[in-house]
Amino acid sequence: MMKRLIAFRPRGKAERGQALILIVFSIIGLFGVSALAIDGGNAYRERRKTQNAADAAALSGAIARIEGRDWREAALASAESNGFDNNGITNTVELNTPPIEGPYATDPQFIQVIITSHLDTFFGPVIGIPQTTVSTQAISQTKPAEYGPMFEGYAVVSLAPHSKCATRPGFWLHYESTLALQGGGLFVNSDNPDCAYVQNGSGSLRIEGDAPFSIVGGASIQKPQLHTPFPPQTGAIPMAYPPAFQMPTKGCGSKEAKVIGEEDGGDGTSMSSGNWGEDFPPLGVTNLEGGVYCLSGNVLVESGTVLHGSSVVLVIEHGFVRFSGGAEIQLSAPRQGDREGLLIYMPMENHNKLVLNGNINSNFSGAILAPGAEVIIAGNENRQQGYHSQIIGYTIEVGGQDLIVVKYQDEQNYDAFRMPEVRLTQ
Repeated sequence: MMKRLIAFRPRGKAERGQALILIVFSIIGLFGVSALAIDGGNAYRERRKTQNAADAAALSGAIARIEGRDWREAALASAESNGFDNNGITNTVELNTPPIEGPYATDPQFIQVIITSHLDTFFGPVIGIPQTTVSTQAISQTKPAEYGPMFEGYAVVSLAPHSKCATRPGFWLHYESTLALQGGGLFVNSDNPDCAYVQNGSGSLRIEGDAPFSIVGGASIQKPQLHTPFPPQTGAIPMAYPPAFQMPTKGCGSKEAKVIGEEDGGDGTSMSSGNWGEDFPPLGVTNLEGGVYCLSGNVLVESGTVLHGSSVVLVIEHGFVRFSGGAEIQLSAPRQGDREGLLIYMPMENHNKLVLNGNINSNFSGAILAPGAEVIIAGNENRQQGYHSQIIGYTIEVGGQDLIVVKYQDEQNYDAFRMPEVRLTQ
């Protein structure tokens, strides 16, 4: 058997040179990957650090301005405590009020903090990137204390900061009802990204004029054609919850409400104001004298009954409220005093339902404030007078088949002392 001879040729200089080039390029590639992984990771961490520092500086500046201190000094001190001393070499801290650009560029309530950091790279110099620059910003808002309309004059407000799509949306419009708002818009405070506002069935919304339709989260709208305006303004700045204003005072002192009978010159159909511990109104009472009624029971105005009252305030401390559709209800708030413009008040801790309804002769005038309650606007056959109110609830549901008109005018509603407010908007 003959053996096959295999000849080996030594590599030439050209082939050895090619291998060297490949090795060099491989090393450069490894440095590039290392630069991307290590220096990129450092840049990401630096971005988070600058964002946290900018947020803290913006809030510190806003708080200082509310307190009457030097807000610039406070913002710079906060940034320095978080590692950014505004030395002009490794970092800069820029402060602007109003912001130099964006939706708040003309509003001096807003403070803008921009932190820029110049970070030396570790592997970057090998590929010609000796330094990376990271810049982030934060914007805060300062709202000074003032006396004025609640919730910026929206006609209907749903305050729940969070909500669920199927079980408890922030605002639910359904069946065949039409909610028509005049003089003010609609605000939904829920941050649910999909269904803070829910419309289904043939429920429709009409907002007259240029009043806004604002939602913090997102909307689930089955029939856009039933909405005016459309689309809503989503991504609105959330309102504080609990609300950042002074709530109305509770309590009626030692005064007891009573039915005015024959011994007092009445016939049992009228009632005087004060504390009342049972369900309200008492059987046979159709007229409320002016004043504040502090109620610890439920409010039930059944179909076929009548309830009138001028210059009255109903403070429902513990129970629920249900005005039935077949009832004639004519209630108006006081025109003076510390509860001027306040018609119905369910304090924050009262989480019961408030159901609004009435027949063709019904009308409500004054603010309906129930910040912890589920408010259900079931209808009102009086299309002309309806609600001269600002309606505020934790959640709002609008149903039924009626055209429900809410006419908001500040002079007919309750004004409050709004607390100083600081919030981070961006």
